Amino acid sequence: MKPIKSYASIVLAAAAALAASGGAWAQAKEQFFPLLVYRTGAYAPNGTPWANGKQDYIKLVNARDGGVNGVKLTFEECETGYATDKGVECYERLKSKGATVVDPQATGITFALTDKAPADKIALLTLGYGLAASQDGGVFKWNFPLMGSYWTAADMLIQRLGQKEGGMAKLKGKKIALVYHDSPFGKEPIPLLEERSKENGFELVKIPVTAPGVEQKSAWLQVRQQHPDYVLLWGWGVMNSTALKEAQATGYPREKMYGVWWSGAEPDVKDVGEGAKGYNALALNSSGQQPKVIQDILKYVHGKGQGTGPKDEVGSVLYTRGVIIQMLAIEAVRRAQERFGKGKVMNGEQVRWGLENLSLDQKKLDALGFNGVMRPLSTSCVDHMGSNWARVQTWDGAKWNISSDWLQADEQIIKPMVRAAADKYAADKKLTRRTPADCQS
Repeated sequence: MKPIKSYASIVLAAAAALAASGGAWAQAKEQFFPLLVYRTGAYAPNGTPWANGKQDYIKLVNARDGGVNGVKLTFEECETGYATDKGVECYERLKSKGATVVDPQATGITFALTDKAPADKIALLTLGYGLAASQDGGVFKWNFPLMGSYWTAADMLIQRLGQKEGGMAKLKGKKIALVYHDSPFGKEPIPLLEERSKENGFELVKIPVTAPGVEQKSAWLQVRQQHPDYVLLWGWGVMNSTALKEAQATGYPREKMYGVWWSGAEPDVKDVGEGAKGYNALALNSSGQQPKVIQDILKYVHGKGQGTGPKDEVGSVLYTRGVIIQMLAIEAVRRAQERFGKGKVMNGEQVRWGLENLSLDQKKLDALGFNGVMRPLSTSCVDHMGSNWARVQTWDGAKWNISSDWLQADEQIIKPMVRAAADKYAADKKLTRRTPADCQS
């Protein structure tokens, strides 16, 4: 008969095994964030600062705050190249490491993961992109298109064109061309624009551009032939700068061009320079190094030699958006801890609840260092967007300047569309709407 080991030796052996394996012992003190990125390929100039902002904010919270109520934050990147299949592979590889919320960084990847998220209990944070209908939390329990969708973006752009014309009624008889990335991303605003076309009496001309958008001669030949009063640019990556160069070559006025917020960053215009002067794009967030959160990143992260990318990139449009995205994910963890236990690692259900119960008023944003960076945001069971405001910025040949007041998407148009699209999705997938009891859980 073998001798019975002492309790102490059993505990010590178990502890040693856990430490050696890097298993639950380590995980009990760490909140893991998977970071899907694209630092290679045609979209790298835009994807890289976005990814750098997310990493640097995680590093900031660890360095400045010691994590979230004592819980350290960890992350791992996975390169998708903006490809849907690679994005799904990254998701599958990283989800087993304790993922609770994922920013897919692409609408196509979001579409592919929307059916997976409920079973995996991993929330999808799709700030300013993804499936417009997922604003409806009654059907899309795990999707969070925070701060805006392509329907809210398209609506705000049409409102801005109405302002430029002297009133929405003045859009009647106008011709508006949509030059769009021929992908789920580029097609997403079309239903809203078609609805606005019926209501406001303008003609909508749809001009697709084959991804990644380095060849647009035929598209801009159509623009020249159609003579639209305005062009809406729904591009990403190299497509944006190429479109501006083609507009310059064909003589289309850049001041008549308005881009979505993914077509309004430094990489889109810097190579065009003066040739892009007058070009307009939506701005979800501010840019620059003045905000306190950016100053803190420069001090606690870059100042310690821990920056992810070049220092002069810090505070750029997409870098700042990455910071915002990661802040919202981390604040969801903090919010969840308030209910489920401070100092604890939150699971997927708990982080999802945190995302659904965000309440970032101006006082909270100021405390986080985001004064002037973004609008207040508040989510609920029925509203997974939390804010639907943006401004327009204009390129002066050297830098972006805010050129409009805040615009808010028209809920009277968008809410019925969201409800109808969500109900159709639910019917197609044989889903039932969430009950009031589910909203409280």
